[in-house]
Amino acid sequence: MLAATGTVSKLFSSSSLPFSFPFPLCPKKTSLSLLSSQNPPISFLSSLSFPKLTPLKSSANTTQHFEEEEVEEEEEEEEDIVSETEIDEYESDIDIEDLEKEAKFAVKELSTSLSRQLTIEDDTDEKRESRKQKRKKATSKDIPDHLLPKVAIVGRPNVGKSALFNCLVGGNRAIVVDEPGVTRDRLYGRSFWGEHEFMVVDTGGVVTVSKSQANVMEDLAISTTIGMDGIPLASREAAVARMPSMIEKQATAAVEESSVIIFLVDGQAGLTAADVEIADWLRRNYSNKCIILAVNKCESPRKGIMQASEFWSLGFSPLPISAISGTGTGELLDLVCSRLGKVEAPENLNEEETYIPAIAIVGRPNVGKSSILNALVGEDRTIVSPISGTTRDAIDTEFVGPDGQKFLLIDTAGIRRRAAVASSGSVTEALSVNRAFRGIRRSDVVALVIEAMACITEQDYRIAERIEKEGKGCLIVVNKWDTIPNKNQQTATYYEQDVREKLRLLHWAPIVYSTAIAGHNVEKIIVAASTVEKERSRRLGTSILNQVVREALAFKPPPRTRGGKRGRVYYCTQAAIRPPTFVFFVNDSNLFPETYRRYMEKQLRSDAGFSGTPIRLLWRSRRKMEKDEVKGATRPQVNLTPGSGKLAVAT
Repeated sequence: MLAATGTVSKLFSSSSLPFSFPFPLCPKKTSLSLLSSQNPPISFLSSLSFPKLTPLKSSANTTQHFEEEEVEEEEEEEEDIVSETEIDEYESDIDIEDLEKEAKFAVKELSTSLSRQLTIEDDTDEKRESRKQKRKKATSKDIPDHLLPKVAIVGRPNVGKSALFNCLVGGNRAIVVDEPGVTRDRLYGRSFWGEHEFMVVDTGGVVTVSKSQANVMEDLAISTTIGMDGIPLASREAAVARMPSMIEKQATAAVEESSVIIFLVDGQAGLTAADVEIADWLRRNYSNKCIILAVNKCESPRKGIMQASEFWSLGFSPLPISAISGTGTGELLDLVCSRLGKVEAPENLNEEETYIPAIAIVGRPNVGKSSILNALVGEDRTIVSPISGTTRDAIDTEFVGPDGQKFLLIDTAGIRRRAAVASSGSVTEALSVNRAFRGIRRSDVVALVIEAMACITEQDYRIAERIEKEGKGCLIVVNKWDTIPNKNQQTATYYEQDVREKLRLLHWAPIVYSTAIAGHNVEKIIVAASTVEKERSRRLGTSILNQVVREALAFKPPPRTRGGKRGRVYYCTQAAIRPPTFVFFVNDSNLFPETYRRYMEKQLRSDAGFSGTPIRLLWRSRRKMEKDEVKGATRPQVNLTPGSGKLAVAT
């Protein structure tokens, strides 16, 4: 029986009080009214503290004393009544269009601030846009990926296939490390040359079956120790033995779906037996396709001709190129495009149809991320193995849901602790983790996968924290649910309590229980992700939003400070979606403590929904706005509120 290790926090409980009232709140009863009643409450009488009585000089002083007290009480009552109507008064005093512009500027400042804080180590390469990429954006016709012809890059390990893939696609999509066996799964990317646009497919190194098991492991750099703790020796050896065939199966699938095949060899290493066997395999099975022999690592044009002459014996015309410097890639692209047909974009394609929500599958290593992807698409899209770190690149796959909705599934590498990655000394793993973080940033919804039998660790919390700060929608997938013994009707309830207690940042995220290998409940992941994406893209009307804020203020006004000041909310608007971002225009943002801001977020969720997506609340001070207008408008800086994960405008 699974025992829960924690209870649900009251802040995140699903049962909440009804905070909306259809009628205005009654004025507060004063001390005089309570004392003048026939049966005053005993608790009220016991709480009174009577000062020492001093003789009054005259009845006039007594009358004046009571008149002053009544005036103060009337002022307090008027102050409470004004707080309920200040939103309407503020709308009439200040132009709403100016407030909307100010709200959009605050959101822009927020996104800039977050992009500086949530840095990725090799993000500089991603931000650099070549002249080719900029021209591609200007001339792209938004043709869907599945309509474009495909070009596969195949060859033995460590000949520069991923480097050529990055050169043709532009950017740093594939991991390039000077070691064999880095790429394992198929990696797709869009490329164009002239008027032609096509998909380039990067594949893993093809290892011939004539090699021994030890030589295959050496060529693919497969480790038998790292990440294999807790796996029996027999299973470990079987997994290692199956790895080369799995990589070749992925390469074969890429060759079969492509119109043009780029057979890449190493000009510096010269002709090898593996190159001869791959050439025979291509000639024997795919003679009906266009096969281009490219000799890589020929940086010098003069030496390149001499290096390429050795490969004439393969039966193809060799073309010397350099994927690093770009030498000869123009001739290669001319040859590729001459064998490709031109694809026209559909005429009835609008912007809504071209938008495809992206779902990133993230989590710690060996929790079943690739198994979930394969179960969803119904094929072996990625390699599944008990070897930790099997997935290296972020694998993009288009998927059509049961209702016809298209999704982009992003399978990512397992994310370990930074200290563990640094201690291992693996450059490949560090780059894989960076690709996983990029996958989170590129996605709309993140499926955080945890293993049912494994405890939720600090690393799971760190990943959840990253998802919340990135502003992505999220659902928690508890995989391998079949491994829980002796399940009953209360098991899921206890387990959810434990998850909610340990991942409080994601208290708004739905939980899905699945077994990916058996295909149980994997379709619920897509259903939940579709619902989360709709909530993340939803926009509230300004009138409805301000009504929710009025009711929240009426039920629980902002607390007073020691000096008697109280925060006032004048106007609220939703300035952005994905994630929903609300800007509150108030008298002073410092008068709203963090507890009250959490209360306001809870009210928005209970009254307006937004399940599965984070909500950002920005607080803009009216005094600061007025000062900016007088001084010539120094814009406020948007920062994270110290000591919390909430967002606010520092004024």
